[in-house]
Amino acid sequence: MIKENIGLYNEKIKKNPLKTKEDLINALFNIIEPLIPFLNEQKPGHLHLGTSGSVYNENAREGEAFLRPLWGIGPLSTLKRKSDSELIQYFVKGLIEGTNPKSESYWGKVNDYDQLIVEMASISLSLILSKDIFWDTLTNEQQDNLYNWLMQINDHTIPDTNWLFFRVLVNVAMKKCRRQWSEEMVSRDLDKIDSFYLNDGWYFDGYKNQIDYYIPFGMHYYGLIYAKAMEEDDPKRSKEYKERAMFFAQTYKEWFSADGSSLPFGRSLTYRFAQSCFWSALAYADVEALPWGTIKGIVMKNLRYWFNSDIFSADGLLNIGYAYQNLNMAEGYNAPGSPYWALKTFLALAVPDNHPFWTSEEQDLPYAEKSVQKSSRMIICHDKTGKEVQAFTSGQHSHEHAHGDAKYEKFVYSTTFGFSVPKGRLSLKQGAFDSCLALSECDGYYRTRYGCESYDIKEDYIESCWKPWNDVIINSFIIPLTPWHVRIHVIDTKRTLDTAEGAFAAPAWIGTEKLFENKLFYKFNDCITGIVDLSGIGKTEMIQPEPNTNLLYPRTVIPTLTGRINPGKNILASAVLGAVDACKDFNLEEDPTVIFDGDFATIKFKDKEISIKIY
Repeated sequence: MIKENIGLYNEKIKKNPLKTKEDLINALFNIIEPLIPFLNEQKPGHLHLGTSGSVYNENAREGEAFLRPLWGIGPLSTLKRKSDSELIQYFVKGLIEGTNPKSESYWGKVNDYDQLIVEMASISLSLILSKDIFWDTLTNEQQDNLYNWLMQINDHTIPDTNWLFFRVLVNVAMKKCRRQWSEEMVSRDLDKIDSFYLNDGWYFDGYKNQIDYYIPFGMHYYGLIYAKAMEEDDPKRSKEYKERAMFFAQTYKEWFSADGSSLPFGRSLTYRFAQSCFWSALAYADVEALPWGTIKGIVMKNLRYWFNSDIFSADGLLNIGYAYQNLNMAEGYNAPGSPYWALKTFLALAVPDNHPFWTSEEQDLPYAEKSVQKSSRMIICHDKTGKEVQAFTSGQHSHEHAHGDAKYEKFVYSTTFGFSVPKGRLSLKQGAFDSCLALSECDGYYRTRYGCESYDIKEDYIESCWKPWNDVIINSFIIPLTPWHVRIHVIDTKRTLDTAEGAFAAPAWIGTEKLFENKLFYKFNDCITGIVDLSGIGKTEMIQPEPNTNLLYPRTVIPTLTGRINPGKNILASAVLGAVDACKDFNLEEDPTVIFDGDFATIKFKDKEISIKIY
């Protein structure tokens, strides 16, 4: 029966109004039910959902795929509904068998930096939320097995990142289960996490230049769970974590658009609607950082946005990708079961029915047209409709993850146009160089910004100094003028270089192209992307990148300025357009201008005038 209905799950979840708690429960079942045939046919505690590889072995991949649904099942269990007991028992049985050294399902001993350490967090949350189901129903021997398997985490090295919270949660869970735990280790790990704190509620995730979604769905999410669980035992730290979350909410809300989408930026984007789990955690910890109706609106709109995207496979499974199935954008730690980490947002199910999160009417998200966020190294701009969010950034850097330059170091990221990751560096087609400046030594091998020598987030613009080669120094100035922005690059080079300045990418199959003397635009639906040459030395081209490079659209085009610069000092200047809800009479002639005068550049657009020292 379930197999026959699998094709209906996607339609059911798209039609779900997501207004009530019951709607959220139904959505969870729509996501979980396609897993049931696998749970029935495979050994307890393991799910084999696909054949794509990862940096960890098959045992860890199967354990991950089984345990990640607990992020939703754990909160569901707090409702104590008899109708859910059969589903929950799949996971109780899996925990029993996966932690039993005598069982063929045993997950085994963990190692330093083991992926299974990550998956201990969902078990810990389930124990904290529903000890009566996930602990009290076990025999003494089964409890000992679960305890011994989880407490391996205290004997192994883990990264000094958000992973430290996994050890914290394991120990807190064992405290709640009245077993021996390490208060000393928890205190030490939390002290280390606190050393990552920046300002305005922001942390970095272990690496000073990596500030991304792991702050809301890592640092704050786990911090709020800790604050709720340890409110009486550690009131000082619990209060502090709640206060930090209050501050964080004021700027993080700017990452969301009026339609529920959130900025595609950074790594781990295959976790999709985990983008809104921070807001669910606020409700769980009873932290009214914004009006409850606003918090509810952010969660529900984000879920509606994602449930109406192509994130499910034909058999109803969450796939790897972002707006569609896409292995090209994935990290090495993305296995077939990894996307179920998104279920962290279902923590809202553990919020009581009479809580104002549930009883309040949804409210629209208040947004600022411009938000200067120095801690996250961004200027975030909303258009007048609130539907388009653009984040301008410098100084972000990912030290090891796939496509780190594309995910962190483009000049701008957009909810409407997304961003692209390369398939190769051998041409502009392979590189898909949207929202960045790419350079080559006239040989077709391109480089983009990857690491800044210095950067500064000003009130009206962002600047950075970067070196694609040791003898090429580029000072870039990015000036937001929504829906436009201006880019100025002062390039001191000892090499002859080909340059390519990419505008936003756009879906290739539905738009029309408009070419002027020094301008190239592309319109699709009511959106326009385009680029204007303000230097007078470039050539406009429409690049058609390899498919599956953009996160939102499988096939794209990128309006691009190309040219060649000689050794010495050069200035490149352009204006880039990314407009949403652009009506028919949108004036493409009304673009920004730049006047260079000695050491200064003056940017003019409508009633705005900004002067920048570029030398």
